This record gives sequence, structure tokens and C-alpha cells, in this order.
Amino acid sequence: MLLSVAIIARDEERHIGGALQSARPLADEIVVLLDPRTGDRTAAICAEHGARIVAAPFVSFPAQRNRALAECAGRWVLFLDADERITPELQAEVAGLKSGWDGAAQAVPDAAGYWIPRFNTYWGRALRGGGWYPDHQLRLLRRELARYDEERLVHELVTLDGPDACLSQHLLHINIESWPELRRKQRRYAIAEAATLNRAGVRFKPRNLVLQPPRAVWRRFVAWGGYRDRGLGLLLALVLGWYEAVTYVELWRMQRRAGRA
Repeated sequence: MLLSVAIIARDEERHIGGALQSARPLADEIVVLLDPRTGDRTAAICAEHGARIVAAPFVSFPAQRNRALAECAGRWVLFLDADERITPELQAEVAGLKSGWDGAAQAVPDAAGYWIPRFNTYWGRALRGGGWYPDHQLRLLRRELARYDEERLVHELVTLDGPDACLSQHLLHINIESWPELRRKQRRYAIAEAATLNRAGVRFKPRNLVLQPPRAVWRRFVAWGGYRDRGLGLLLALVLGWYEAVTYVELWRMQRRAGRA
């Protein structure tokens, strides 16, 4: 088996059918790590698309990805989120790679992993700046040569035992479709980032609340070209600046609770 597509999911009935449909032409198997607390039709939709479902209580994203690497049978694993799509152009590019994998065991592959550029859509609009494009993701991995750092709880980091390379075609990420979704997602990221900083021994300082949010806005809108997306780019830069402040407030709360304990 050459290529497994792995998806980590919980309550994803709104999106996962499209992800599975985009993966089906390319994958030799699709493995869905499904949190048993799922209460919607995610499992039924996965079964309808022929995916293999693995019950996997959620611990953290890097832990789930390491579990997926262990569960998959393919020599290579392509990680896909439920709200992502493999574009037809990316299907063709990966299919071209697969044609070179079907010979010998490839003891020394050309690359241990491939970065894939990603379009992020907000309210149906693909962004061009602010760090949201090209937004390269290290997602196509030689299974036995990849391992995720389980100390990093958000924007997980994979370590490769070998060189990496880049593909040219894109994933499509249906990132945000409503304000409540944006608030929920960014608050979740802020709490996870605070926990990561706390584990790393970073101490909260009051100046963090003064300096970090403006830096985040400047970085998103100016340094990373968010101005290319005009009003939406400015709005998102301000939102992420706010959640930078939320991150340090959460860090302060964690360390205050630890001090009391």
C-alpha cells in the first residue's frame, strides 16, 4: 500500500464528506481517527465513503497525528483536515509522485516529507496576505520517518528523519464561515498556545499585554502583507491581535492557579 490519507475528526458532519470525496481518487486507504464523543453523523458519512474508522479519544493534535501514523498502512501518509480539500491539481501532482513510489522499497527516498501550499478562505474568500498564503503545511510524510512533537499543543510540529521538499499545487482550507466559528477557534488556539508557553517555562509579564498584541497586528497586516486583503485583512489582523492578548491572560491565569496550588 502506497498512500494513506489520515483525518482527525470530531463532530465534522458539515465538512468531512467533501474532504473524503477529494481524497478518494488518490488514496489507497482513508483512515479517520474519530473521537468517541462525536454526537453527529460523522461516523456514518465516513462509512459511506469507505473510510476505516479508528476510535481515538482526543488527547492533543500532535498525539492524534502520531496515533494516525501508527494506524496507517501506507508507506506515505497525507494528513487532511475535515475542512480541507485536495484540489484536482494537487491530486494530479501527488499521483505523479506515487508513480515513482511503486517500484522498490525506496530505502533512501528523495524526501521524507513534502510541504504543500494552502489557500485559506474566510467567508468564502481566499486570502493572499497576512500569513494565510501560501501557508505551507508539512502534510505528506514518509510514515516511518516522521514524528510529531507532543509538547507543542497548537500548530503542531513534525520532525523528519530526512530531507523535506515542496509541492507546487494546493490544499484548500475552508477556514472560517461565521463570526461564532472564528471566536471559538481563536479562543481554543489561545488557550492551547498559553499551555504550550507555560510548559516551556515562559513567565507572564505585564508588558506582554502591552507589546504583544500590537506586534501581532503589525506582523499580520504590514510585515506579512495583510493589506493585500484590504478591509478583511485589517479586520483579521485586529482579531488576531486581540487573541494574542487572550493568550497572555490565559498564561497569567494558569500560573496564578499554579502559584495558589
